[in-house]
Amino acid sequence: MMRGVVVFGLGVATALAAGWFAFPRALYFQQRQPLEFRHKTHVEKSGLVACQECHTIGEDGSFRGIPLTSACAGCHAAPIGTSKAEAALVAGYLTPRRETPWLEHARQPANVWFSHVIHTRRARLGCAECHAGYGESDSQPRYQRNRISGYSRTVMAMSVCEDCHRQRHVAAGCLGCHK
Repeated sequence: MMRGVVVFGLGVATALAAGWFAFPRALYFQQRQPLEFRHKTHVEKSGLVACQECHTIGEDGSFRGIPLTSACAGCHAAPIGTSKAEAALVAGYLTPRRETPWLEHARQPANVWFSHVIHTRRARLGCAECHAGYGESDSQPRYQRNRISGYSRTVMAMSVCEDCHRQRHVAAGCLGCHK
C-alpha cells in the first residue's frame, strides 16, 4: 500500500515538473533579433525624448510600429560610432536599402483590435504606461515565439488591459477589443 502511494506521489511530482518546466520550453523557441538595438543609447546620445520621434501614429490613427529603416538613415547614413550592431545596420540594411526584419513582440492576434491613438491621444496615456522601461533599456527583451500560435511570449495579456480599464473605471466590453 505504502509503495503505491510513493509511486503515485512520484508520478504526480514528475507530471507537475514536466508541465511546469518542460512544456514551456517545448512550446516556445527563442530567436535573435537581426540587430542589437539599445533604446537607452538612442535616448542618451541622440537626445530623443519622445517615443513618437521614431514610433509614429499615422493620420488615420494607425500605429506605424517599428520605424522603417529609412528613419534610421537620418542619423546612420554612415557609421557614427564603433559598435558592431551599427556597422551591421549600415552595411546590411541602410546601404542596400533593405528593411530590417525585426521580430515583433507586440503583434496582436488577428481577432484583436487595438488602437494606440485612442489610448495615447484620447486617454492621454504615455507610452511607458504599457511599455515601461523600454526607454531605459540597454538590451532587448528575449524574443520567444510560441510554436503553435506563432505569437511572441511577451505580447500583452488581455488581463493587463482589463486591469488597466478597471483601475481607470473605463468600460470595455468584448467587442471593444475583439473583432
